[in-house]
Amino acid sequence: MIRFEHVTKRYENKDALSDLNLEIRDGEILGLISHNGAGKTTTISILTSIIEASYGEVYVDDMALSQHRDAIKKKIAYVPDSPDLFLNLTANDYWYFLTRIYDLEASQVEERLTDLMSTFDLTENCYNLISSFSHGMRQKVVVIDALLVNPQIWILDEPLTGLDPQASYDLKEAMRNHAKEGNSVLFSTHVLSVAEQICDRIGILKKGKLIFQGSIAELKHQYPDKDLETIYKWLDVRPRRCSHELETCLGAF
Repeated sequence: MIRFEHVTKRYENKDALSDLNLEIRDGEILGLISHNGAGKTTTISILTSIIEASYGEVYVDDMALSQHRDAIKKKIAYVPDSPDLFLNLTANDYWYFLTRIYDLEASQVEERLTDLMSTFDLTENCYNLISSFSHGMRQKVVVIDALLVNPQIWILDEPLTGLDPQASYDLKEAMRNHAKEGNSVLFSTHVLSVAEQICDRIGILKKGKLIFQGSIAELKHQYPDKDLETIYKWLDVRPRRCSHELETCLGAF
């Protein structure tokens, strides 16, 4: 289980993330939803130790991230929105290079790699240079890399961008299956239909603050007879003319 407890990230006089209290349970997919610049990537960057929180603490299995950073990193696989790849390597060489970073022998991952290449339709292209791959194929390479080590925590930042329909379906199935095995999956998205399809729970961020945490069913129950897009629009509303309570604003739609 992952817990953010009163986590704040401050840059000079501005909070990119403010007093975040968020829980990601074992065996669930949690989606972080917001418009750009509202704190999704900051949240992910803190959990992956790309940046450090200014205040507060993150716990993974009751281990404090600030005190057990290296141990927690080994539990995490991360798929960024714009992955950096060694373009002069073949996909196969890239995967085996990264297994050595994780201190895994080729024999330990061979069967899993074969299955993943088949799942993401890269078997025929695995000996081609990554530089020859489309954006979608490069994204698949990174996804396979992440799953190859069978991480306890799988983090994805806008993972479906640029994927064709089949690749998008395959990735969503992989996320579901990984969570079913008892692992935690955290991903960011601004596509509400995707969140509704695959998330067990969601967290909605607005200007660095968590304004909702729970299931989509719970969110809809709070605002009956309103579709998800309308609810989200008013939860995430930027400054505009309507200054009434949220329920009043929703009633106008």
